[in-house]
Amino acid sequence: MERKFLLWGLVFGGTAVVLGAFGAHALKEVLTESQQSSFETGVRYQMFHALLLLILSMQAKLRTRLLLNLIVVGVLLFSASIYLLNLKDYFNAEWLRFLGPVTPIGGLLLISAWLLAAVKTVQSKTT
Repeated sequence: MERKFLLWGLVFGGTAVVLGAFGAHALKEVLTESQQSSFETGVRYQMFHALLLLILSMQAKLRTRLLLNLIVVGVLLFSASIYLLNLKDYFNAEWLRFLGPVTPIGGLLLISAWLLAAVKTVQSKTT
C-alpha cells in the first residue's frame, strides 16, 4: 500500500514544481494578479500534501488507506479545480465554472486527512 501512495506523493511533488514554474513564467502574461495568486495557492497546497504523503508512506503506525485516499482525492479536487478555474478564460471554457463548488470539497477532504492523522497519532502509543 505505501508504495502506491509514495508514488502519488512523488508525482504530486514533481507536478507541483512544473506547475509552479509554468504559472510563474508561461502564465505571467495570461493570468490576472488574482488568478496567479490563486494558481500559486493550488501549487502550494499540492506540494504540502505531496510531502505529507511521502511522510505518511513511511509511517506504518499512522497511515491508513482512508487517510492516504483522502489526501490524494483532496489534492485532485482542490488543486486541479483551482488550476482549471483560473485557466477557463484562457481556454474559453466557461463550462469549467461547475468546478467552483469542487474546490471546497477538496479542501474539506484535506482538512479531514489532517484531523485523521492527528487522531491516529494520539491513538498510537509511539510515533
